[in-house]
Amino acid sequence: MRAKETLRVDRLPLYEVIYAVLREHLLDGRFPSGLVLGESTVARAFQASRAPSAAALQRLRSEGLIKDLDGHGYIAKAGDPHALMRLELVEAGLRLPPEAVGDLKVRNHRGRIYPNVEHAIAACLAYGRFLVNESALADHYGVSRSVAHDVLTRLERTGLIEQDLNRRWYAGPLTVARLHEHFEMRWLLEPAALGQAMEKLTPEQVNSKVLRAEKASHHSHSPSKLERLEMDLHVDVVLSCANKQLREAIHRSQLPLIATHSTFAALQDAKEIETMLAEHLAIFRHVLAQRKKQAMVALEAHVRRSLEPNIERLKKLGPLPEEKRPPFLSAAPERRVELRS
Repeated sequence: MRAKETLRVDRLPLYEVIYAVLREHLLDGRFPSGLVLGESTVARAFQASRAPSAAALQRLRSEGLIKDLDGHGYIAKAGDPHALMRLELVEAGLRLPPEAVGDLKVRNHRGRIYPNVEHAIAACLAYGRFLVNESALADHYGVSRSVAHDVLTRLERTGLIEQDLNRRWYAGPLTVARLHEHFEMRWLLEPAALGQAMEKLTPEQVNSKVLRAEKASHHSHSPSKLERLEMDLHVDVVLSCANKQLREAIHRSQLPLIATHSTFAALQDAKEIETMLAEHLAIFRHVLAQRKKQAMVALEAHVRRSLEPNIERLKKLGPLPEEKRPPFLSAAPERRVELRS
């Protein structure tokens, strides 16, 4: 018999936890023959997103423990492909080890609220400097203080918030100088990432972005639609590059900028939006034609040109409307924050 090992979930990425648990079940023959393993069913069983579930399944496939079902999921290698069984994994015999249950619960709560907290704080940075209340954040999202603390710690690693020596969290302000720094990082790094991404982007992926940008021309735009259009290029395309460190560096500089579309909602400039859409379309067409150098040059020019309009909007912005202030943010005095070393 194989020796059982304690699963140290606190030390493993989520996809490795999922991989380890499924691997144990497959090797022990705990799942019924013909059971289909899909990204959705695995995600539901572990209360996770599809990304770590997909990564775990791909690793199991690379090890020969499961095999592909023509894009419709996977089946255990020993299973009968003519007698498929589609069950929720708990019904099929999945048993999570006790040491994983609590950790997964914390991770799933954190993963559920993190994007909302990130966006809410990023959208307020242009209005000034704010104190982030950890207890109020936990109450607002109905999670524990430990989950709230984990979320804020992760935000600190992105550079979106900071903590002083008294362990108080602060966000902002997004100044003109800081805005310039973020844009400079983007025009230096995003073209390189785009060049990498072009090696694996499919025409179908890019064409869907082209259609959305063409449809958006000459129409009014809500802040959420503008964010979607920006994400089509700068997130979905640019951040599909292979270099993880490059993706993370770019993401840190994009965070305060993409979310400002909701901040600048009342200051929209129709001419600027049309210019942005035209530039996006030009870049997409270079990508579709595999003109890597031209795509990279066009992207750098687009980011450089976008700086001045954003500076002008930042200068015109008034105080944060009270109805837009998240309950876990409060105005902080404009003074130098003594940060942890």
